[in-house]
Amino acid sequence: MSQQPSTTDSSVSRQEILEVANLARLGVDIDTADSYASDISKVLELMHTLAGVDTSELTPLANIHEACQELRADVAKHDINRERNQSMAPAVEQGLYLVPQVIE
Repeated sequence: MSQQPSTTDSSVSRQEILEVANLARLGVDIDTADSYASDISKVLELMHTLAGVDTSELTPLANIHEACQELRADVAKHDINRERNQSMAPAVEQGLYLVPQVIE
């Protein structure tokens, strides 16, 4: 790109989108470039807003699973009804589901 954006500049221009698309060998028309520029500018503006939030009083969370999480008991259940399930299958033979051959 022709110029480096400042760290506080949260806007992306149509020209920047077209330059990046050209470098990536992508065909992007003017209307799409305008839409991309608008969308990316909104995301960058949100990131700039989030960067300004004071998080100094927050304790970092190293892993989301450190939070208390209720889990169900790991108990085996035998509620599979083979006859009922196979009655809905298009083709069954000797208790096995038959499927069309996909690899020769």
